[in-house]
Amino acid sequence: MTPLHITHHDTGTGLILHVTGELDHTQAPVMRDRVDRLDLRPGQCLTLDLSGLGYCDSSGITALLAARQHALAADADIALAAVPAPLLRILTLVGLDQVFTLRPGSEPSAGAGCGV
Repeated sequence: MTPLHITHHDTGTGLILHVTGELDHTQAPVMRDRVDRLDLRPGQCLTLDLSGLGYCDSSGITALLAARQHALAADADIALAAVPAPLLRILTLVGLDQVFTLRPGSEPSAGAGCGV
């Protein structure tokens, strides 16, 4: 098991969280706590860079949905960046590719918001 590691940095349009390791039932609460402590402002974009994510189970997906709720409650937006192929397949199968803004790379888009 690879421990979950989350780092973040601010950009001109919001925050980027770099998530590495495994986002499973034991680590999902860590992710949720980290996101809940973020101070998002209206109009910002929370980008979750998942390029280093090795594994994500249903608890991890629930943590991603909780991050979305946190962003929306702050009138902010959310994007998932560099989603690994296995997770992207699952998100697509369950329709969450229609719920999240998905970016192929980990770099933020130009301009404000999470749009591509």
